[in-house]
Amino acid sequence: MNDLSNNLLDFIKKSPSAFHAVEEIKKILIKEGFIPLNEGKPFELVKGKNYFVTRNQSSIIAFKVGSRLEDYSFSICASHSDCPSFKVKPKSELEGKGYTRIDVEPYGGMIASSWFDRPLSLAGRVIINLDTGIDTRLINFPYNLLSIPNVAIHMNREVNSGYKYNFAIDMMPTLSQDKITLKNLIAKELNVEEEQILTYDLFLYNRSEGYIWGANEEFISSPKLDDLQSAYTSLLGFIQGENEDNINVYACFDNEEVGSTTRQGADSSFLEDTLKRISLSLGYNDEEHIACLNRSFAVSADNAHALHPNHPELCDPLNQVEMNKGIVIKNNAAQSYTTDSYSAAIFMKICAKADVPVQFFNNRSDLRGGGTLGNISCSHASIATIDIGLPQLAMHSCMESAGNKDNEYMVKAIKEFYSTKIKQDTLGKVEM
Repeated sequence: MNDLSNNLLDFIKKSPSAFHAVEEIKKILIKEGFIPLNEGKPFELVKGKNYFVTRNQSSIIAFKVGSRLEDYSFSICASHSDCPSFKVKPKSELEGKGYTRIDVEPYGGMIASSWFDRPLSLAGRVIINLDTGIDTRLINFPYNLLSIPNVAIHMNREVNSGYKYNFAIDMMPTLSQDKITLKNLIAKELNVEEEQILTYDLFLYNRSEGYIWGANEEFISSPKLDDLQSAYTSLLGFIQGENEDNINVYACFDNEEVGSTTRQGADSSFLEDTLKRISLSLGYNDEEHIACLNRSFAVSADNAHALHPNHPELCDPLNQVEMNKGIVIKNNAAQSYTTDSYSAAIFMKICAKADVPVQFFNNRSDLRGGGTLGNISCSHASIATIDIGLPQLAMHSCMESAGNKDNEYMVKAIKEFYSTKIKQDTLGKVEM
C-alpha cells in the first residue's frame, strides 16, 4: 500500500505544472509501449496496438485498440492535470521598498491562506525565439525560489478573525532583495540568451514534499491531490486493464479549475475529435461511430469532499464519505455531476467485481458544491457517464490530505472497469 502511495507522491513531485504532469504521463505510456500520434497528421491505427495524443502539451488522451472489435465501444476514464495556483503575468517584476516581487494572478479557486510561509517556486513552459521559428521548453526551478510571507499578527490583529485577503496586495510572492528579472533567471535555467525568451506560461507551486502520516499510516498529504491522485491511479488502472473486445481510453484534461472552456479542456473538441478519428482510422463510418457512442461508458474521476473531523455539520447527514472507505460516487440534483441511477448501478457492479467498496456523496442541500468534467465532456460526446472520486480533506489548499488505502481502491476499480465489456441497449438493459 505504501509503495503505491510513495509512487503517487513521486509522480506529483515531478509534476509541478500541468505541462509536467502530461510529460510524466507520456513517459509512463512510452515505457509501456504506447505509440505517440500527431494531431496534425492522419491517424493510421492498427487493431491490437496502443497509442496516445496530446494537445497544448497539457492534455493527453491515450487508448488501447482491442484486437476483436465486433460491436465495439469506448470505455473512457477522464481526470484533469491542473490545480488551483497563481499564474505569472507577462510583465512580472514588482520593485520597491527593498524587494523584488513577482506579479501574479489567481488561477482557479484556491485557499489563499494555505500559500503563506511555504517554500515556493515556478514551473511551466517558455517559448523561445529561434532563427528558424520558435521552440517550446518546459521549465521548473528546482529550488526554493519564492515565498509569500504572512504579516505579523502584531500588525494584523484580524488575521484570526476572518481576514479577507486581497489578491492584488497580500498574495504577491517575494523573489529577492536585489533587482532581478524573471527573464534573466529563465535564461540561466534554460541556457539561452535573455533576448530569445518571447513568452511563457509559468505557475507558482508549493515545493513542500508529500508524506504518509497517521498512527497507522492511514493518510497521505501532498500538493495537487486534486486531481493528480485520480489522474495517476486511473492511469495505472488503465495500463493494467485488458479488453480485446473494446477500445479503452484514458483522458487527462487541462483547465478544469477554470471552467474547461479552452481548446485543451474537457469542454473542447479534443475527446470528440479523438474518438471520431479512432473510428474513422479503423474503417468505421459515421453511423457506426454514433452507434458506438451509444454503447460506450465513461468515468469522470475527480476527488470528493471527505467528512471533516472538526466540521461534520458541513456534510449531508446521510450521504457523506470517509477516507479509506472506498470509491465515491458523486450525485447532484442540479447535474453538477453527471451520475444517475443507471450509470451508478453499472459502476457499482464493476466495483463489486473488483471487491472495492463504494460510498455516495451529495452536498448538504443548502450548500453549493463544485462542478467537474463529467457533464462537460458528455456535452461533446453523448455517452453514459458517472462522476466518481476519492475522499479528501482541504480541497484546493496547497497541501491536501487523503486516504492511503483509497489509492489501491481506485487502481483496482479502474482496472476492472477497463477489463469489463459493458453491453448496453437503448432500453436500459446491460450485460457485463
